[in-house]
Amino acid sequence: MSIFALTAIILLLKGAVNKHFCRKSFRIYFIFVISYGQQKAKIETAVSGLYLQIFDEVRVLEIRTDLAIENTEVQKGGMEGLSVEEYSLADIRVTCVEVQTPQAAELVRKPIGRYVTAEGMNLTEDFRNVREQIEGLAKEIRKMLPQEGAVLVAGLGNRAITADALGAKSIGHILATRHIQGNLAESTGLKGLRSVAAVAAGVLGETGLEAAEMLWGLTEVIRPAAVIAVDALTARSMERLGNTVQLGNTGIVPGSGVGNHRYPLNEETLGVPVIAVGVPTVVDAATLVYDLSGGRFPEEAAGKSSDSLHMTVTPRNIDAVTDRAAKLVGMAINCALQPEYDFDTLAALVS
Repeated sequence: MSIFALTAIILLLKGAVNKHFCRKSFRIYFIFVISYGQQKAKIETAVSGLYLQIFDEVRVLEIRTDLAIENTEVQKGGMEGLSVEEYSLADIRVTCVEVQTPQAAELVRKPIGRYVTAEGMNLTEDFRNVREQIEGLAKEIRKMLPQEGAVLVAGLGNRAITADALGAKSIGHILATRHIQGNLAESTGLKGLRSVAAVAAGVLGETGLEAAEMLWGLTEVIRPAAVIAVDALTARSMERLGNTVQLGNTGIVPGSGVGNHRYPLNEETLGVPVIAVGVPTVVDAATLVYDLSGGRFPEEAAGKSSDSLHMTVTPRNIDAVTDRAAKLVGMAINCALQPEYDFDTLAALVS
């Protein structure tokens, strides 16, 4: 592609991002064409800088969310290769999104697979108060799991950052049973428990290991039938923070919701099915501005540097939200993995 064509495309893109720039685009382009021969090096440097600035602004305007339901809401009307089913389950609104084709996957920015979103979860200090909701969520998790075999539950995220601590905290509420075998199982009356191991994977800065590397090593040793990965998510809407749970059978890319993409955790990288369980705890600042303005990104914000909008927003009571969500998710996973035991027994075992 010639430098002239590239510059024309760049100027048009700039105009799409910021309409105030559009009026100047053609005048700048003609000046560029005239002076190119004399100032080649300087102009190519300027074009490179303009290119980077444009795509920096495009990143600012990107609507970030980990929730499949929010990506489908952006798409107007029906879409071929995408199935959306809504139903109620124990006073919670459930939306099942099935991404069936590569074209649909590209539009909703999710791999082909099944995504279940439960909205209206009631987070309380005592999870016994929301028994029906937890049991309903457990049924949805169980649908994604192999019927038999050991399961490794992995908590992702940084325990030191409250909004990112969901995965690590949920591990404290998982009933680990891999060590309860033989005489110990008989003497405690806990025969028939499914083998479960639980680990908080930590973050690269803490351990020097990517979560994917650590979990790959563990799966090689434990040989589980599946991995359940629990992580905090990013939402588009403030209304979904802390009261929504998303399940997915395609794994997860830690940090993707806030632009910090790590190695993916999925069947391709770990060799076993990976079920992702997450609760949104943060909203991207640029996305929040877009949402609160009714889907129109303010012109004055579009002209600002990306640094001014590269922030995340959390609820004021994020400590309580994270603690309660960890208990709810942990208990739902326990109920999904141990259907032979009733809710009260499992609650007593993890208390």
